[in-house]
Amino acid sequence: MNWREHIESDPQILRGKPCIKGTRIPVALVLGYLADGRGPDAILREFPGLKAADVAACLNYARDLAEFTAVAG
Repeated sequence: MNWREHIESDPQILRGKPCIKGTRIPVALVLGYLADGRGPDAILREFPGLKAADVAACLNYARDLAEFTAVAG
C-alpha cells in the first residue's frame, strides 16, 4: 500500500500536520487511538468518513518514519 494515496500535508490544514486526505483528521490521532488499544473497527465507527485503507495507511506512514535514517553530513 502506498500511504501517499491516503495522507497529505497542507500548510493550510492543521499547520501542515499529516492528515487523512479530504479530512482534518491527523495521522497522529489515528496512531494514538491504535496505541491506546483501539482497533480499526472502533476508529472507523468514531470517524465514519474514514476507510480501513486510511487506518492502514497511517500504520504504513509510521513504519516509513521509523525506518528513516538521516545521513550524516
